[in-house]
Amino acid sequence: MKVILLFACLFSASIGWAAKKPNVLFIAIDDLAPALRCYGNLIAKTPYIDQLAATGVRFDRAYNQLPLCNPTRASVMTGLRPDTIKVYDLDRHFRDEVPKAVTLSQTFMRHGWWAGRVGKIYHYNVPASIGTDGFDDPPSWQKTVNPKGRDKTDEALIFNAEPHRKISGALSWLAAEGEDEEQTDGMITTQAIRLMETKRDKPFFLGVGFFRPHTPYVAPKKYFAMYPLKDMRLPYAPKGDRDDIPTAAFAHNNPVPHYSLDELTCRKALQAYYATISFVDAQVGRLMEALDQLKLADNTIVVLWSDHGYHLGEHNGIWQKRTLFEQAARTPLIIRAPGVKGNGTASTRIVEFVDIYPTLTDLAGLKPPKGLEGRSLKPLLDNPLAKWNGTAITQVLRPADKRLPKPVMGRSIRTARWRYTDWAEGKSGVELYDHATDPLEFNNLALQPDAQVKAVMQMLRKELEKKASGKIPTTPFNPKRL
Repeated sequence: MKVILLFACLFSASIGWAAKKPNVLFIAIDDLAPALRCYGNLIAKTPYIDQLAATGVRFDRAYNQLPLCNPTRASVMTGLRPDTIKVYDLDRHFRDEVPKAVTLSQTFMRHGWWAGRVGKIYHYNVPASIGTDGFDDPPSWQKTVNPKGRDKTDEALIFNAEPHRKISGALSWLAAEGEDEEQTDGMITTQAIRLMETKRDKPFFLGVGFFRPHTPYVAPKKYFAMYPLKDMRLPYAPKGDRDDIPTAAFAHNNPVPHYSLDELTCRKALQAYYATISFVDAQVGRLMEALDQLKLADNTIVVLWSDHGYHLGEHNGIWQKRTLFEQAARTPLIIRAPGVKGNGTASTRIVEFVDIYPTLTDLAGLKPPKGLEGRSLKPLLDNPLAKWNGTAITQVLRPADKRLPKPVMGRSIRTARWRYTDWAEGKSGVELYDHATDPLEFNNLALQPDAQVKAVMQMLRKELEKKASGKIPTTPFNPKRL
């Protein structure tokens, strides 16, 4: 009888532990700036992401490690910085440098979670690779699903404002016919919900990666109607804003303000970008509704992130990504975890995307692999205003071109007050912005530094050098894919 009772107790304990294993819904949104109502953007109509933020913790100062799709996604999934995985362009795979890396989803699998992916978690060429495995990492998943919607078959209808460039990198858009569920992102949502239904009885790690608002900006017509052209305004910048900015600070594919496009075309691009945001927001709403209907919400960690920020015309005409300005480095990050005390609040502490990996393993009670280069955000999830000595490091590599005689590595450090950036270790320019007085980074203090500014730059450079190299990598990179 004692043996039976002991077995029963052990069995009951194991069931109790299994029930405590939280699911993870890992939502990645491609090229999403903090252009969301919950982040203070008054143009955006994003009720579902706003609701997620209202029930989780919104990180107002979260920064990616490199504002380009492949490097930042590889960094998030490995918990390692670009200098460690040697990924700076769109072509190199992190396993070329760290073949034995244990990815975030692999860690969960090793502890009994089922892991699957629908859509874009690792890098894809958009839109060319939609419907394929893209630049995936097979060891990271037990199942992958790659929907392909009518946005692929309708590509001939897409308007390209820069016909000399492919629609993947040009300002291009389509107000599409049909319903949400016909688009690739709508199909991704449908497939993700089906997987949650089939895997609801065991803990899962489900990556759901949306392709929009990456160019081309494609969404059903109803979302374009939400943003009248008359309401679209290009961001303010003072005359001569670029005069104190180093040449290397501007991406090689965007040295000309607004790509030389007229104001009306740029406003149409803004309309299309916001339309795709609202379209993706609706898909997030479908996911959250499914969690509630399946009675999984109380035991599911939801993480919503984008691979980097996004320029919408700032600094007199910068668009898209690949800069070290605040608009490209700062990125949405929302975490809703069952039972954390900070749900429903926001944190203004400086955090990095390499922090996501140790945070999720910490929340799930798992031991992470050695060597991760971030730290758990759980203290901030319990108290978003907790003491936190945070800095964020972001890098970008520039190819040699007509402007730059040889490749240049840019690196930047963000503190609560300052952003310091140097190019080629300062040989190709230095920037310092005081966010206490200059949050839009209009005044580069490094050009005429006083004694205080010199001291700040010296301090920040020392901190920056601890975590990021300013040298050109010796490992291969493809200049055309930077």
